[in-house]
Amino acid sequence: MRLFATAGRLAGLGLMLTLFAASATAHAAAVDPARYTMVANGETVGHLRGEADGDTLRIDFHVDNNGRGPKHRETLTLSENGVPLVWRIEGTSLMGGPVEEQYGFADGVARWRSQADSGETPAPAAPLYVVNDASPWALIVYERLLRAQPDQRIDVVPGGRLRRETVTALPDIGGGLSLVRIVGLDLAPEYLALDRDGEVFALLGSAGTAIREGEEAAAQALAAAVAEAETARNVDLQHRLAGVHAEGFAVRDVRVFDPVAAAMSAPSTVVVRDGRIDRVVAVDAPLDAALAVYDGGGGVLLPGLHDMHAHTSIETGWWYLAAGVTTIRDMGNDNQRLADLMRRIEAGELAGPRIVRNGFLEGRSPYSARNGVVADTLEEALQAVRDYARDGFWQIKLYNSMPPDWVPAIAAEAHRLGLGVTGHVPAFTTPDAMIEAGYDEIAHFNQLALGWVLEEGEDTRTPLRLTAMARLAGLDLQASPRVARSLALMRERGTALDTTAVILERLMLSRAGGISPGGEHFLDHMPVSYRRFRYRTYVPDLTPELDRDYHVGVEKMLEAMKLLHDNGVPLLPGTDDGTGFTVHREIELYARALGNADALRAGTVGAATYLGLADNYGTLAPGQAADFFLVPGDPLQDIDAIRKVRLVSRAGHVYQPAAIYEALGVRPFVDAAERVR
Repeated sequence: MRLFATAGRLAGLGLMLTLFAASATAHAAAVDPARYTMVANGETVGHLRGEADGDTLRIDFHVDNNGRGPKHRETLTLSENGVPLVWRIEGTSLMGGPVEEQYGFADGVARWRSQADSGETPAPAAPLYVVNDASPWALIVYERLLRAQPDQRIDVVPGGRLRRETVTALPDIGGGLSLVRIVGLDLAPEYLALDRDGEVFALLGSAGTAIREGEEAAAQALAAAVAEAETARNVDLQHRLAGVHAEGFAVRDVRVFDPVAAAMSAPSTVVVRDGRIDRVVAVDAPLDAALAVYDGGGGVLLPGLHDMHAHTSIETGWWYLAAGVTTIRDMGNDNQRLADLMRRIEAGELAGPRIVRNGFLEGRSPYSARNGVVADTLEEALQAVRDYARDGFWQIKLYNSMPPDWVPAIAAEAHRLGLGVTGHVPAFTTPDAMIEAGYDEIAHFNQLALGWVLEEGEDTRTPLRLTAMARLAGLDLQASPRVARSLALMRERGTALDTTAVILERLMLSRAGGISPGGEHFLDHMPVSYRRFRYRTYVPDLTPELDRDYHVGVEKMLEAMKLLHDNGVPLLPGTDDGTGFTVHREIELYARALGNADALRAGTVGAATYLGLADNYGTLAPGQAADFFLVPGDPLQDIDAIRKVRLVSRAGHVYQPAAIYEALGVRPFVDAAERVR
């Protein structure tokens, strides 16, 4: 991994930063006092405040959303040109893990220490340091420095390059704003809204939406403007990257994987017409001259993968498709935005997997999540169920603050209208009680396992729903009466489990300065902020004993998955993330628990069958939708083979992952499949 910029690039950076002297007055505003409200789904969830003291800025960042959120205090000293000379951050991260980051430039050397890494590098002038545990205020600093550059680009430490783009004017919002974006930090651009004086009115990025205090009413309009800008950007990418073959296409010289039989075909050619598999023929069979032909190189063609626990956005479509994920189940979202996204994907305007929608339904409490609908009364909850059924949702997903005594009525109404019921286990009840109340499925392995380790009265609306997983270390799965009761109940009721093992593993085993399991396969290819964000500890108060318990807890999770599978409980691979990289890791964890064949079956035809869609896709038989991906190796022998995706078809649109990754600023993982005619 390249953590250090080269001396030559830093020298160029130092030269560019000397140009800032002419605009020092403009950049001095970067340390002016400012107060912002953090907003999520129309509700206040925290604040971002800066107070100036000479050339020093003190920042207070606090978010409490769904019982979690980062809480930082930062001290930032800028040069007269707006370049950070000192940046210190202390506090806690998303799930309460400790944050202590320091950066300084002195005597021609930039030095830093963060959760992700530590290092130093010489520079003729202060470079721009990209913060690891950044509050949204970092975007203010980056934007001002980028704005001053003739080409609006800056090389940064510990590595990478940022680019600023002017997007559009917003004359009808906030007295007249302009929308700009910064590219190169994360998986998607970060957006800022500037007022007529060039001051930051709002920040709309991965750390959340921060909007000037008193202007919170404009947050929804700004979110819509960002969504429109991202739509335009992604429509352009779809136009450039999607291969459309009106006369059809063929992938020649492949072995076709049958997930039902867990077997490979002899070398074959797969022919696609009108978005469906037309024929599977011998490798040397003659082909219609009108067909486009791709060379499979003797690789394996697999049905598209599923992510059965997604929260999708316009950007995630590319990350999923590039990894061979062609169907996702969205488990809670902005319902209007998701409906528009689905319409555009199905029309071919935007790239993305097929989407099955679940309707998110939460009860009101100080810990409420803000997706979907937050109900204050049972009648409001029942009306939400009716609305979701009317609008074609597949299931209802309940959440932590839902009053348990509402669940029987909600489940009965959902079932009456043909909807399934899944979700978290509400606080102060048990998974067994919720299954008896009408749950068809439990979302997340930990939501099931908490019923085996929690004591009465413990509050799962807090990070306890993660940290209590360490208690699995002391649980004998075979001897526990609680485990036995859950198994019997789930077997009797046909209750499924949406595991999200990968996100639990990440939260439990990520450690500051190291690569979390699975990350070694892709992180060194990724943009700087995303890469460094993954090098952190998420759990608080970590001791050697607790560290051991978390590691044992993950192994117990895999053991429990095997136990559930052997008892006939349907297991659904999901990630609670937004990239196909984590789908690959989820399948790898399934392979460790169940074996390669059952893991691949669960991620393909098993998920399609659960969704009631196996007649349409999930295998590579004639008449099925052409949802598949090509890899050079055999995943029955080595599950890691699914990570090297050379070609993807989604309903007959052909994508080259190498081209997708290059467009997204990611170093490709494998060469594209060659088009030979």
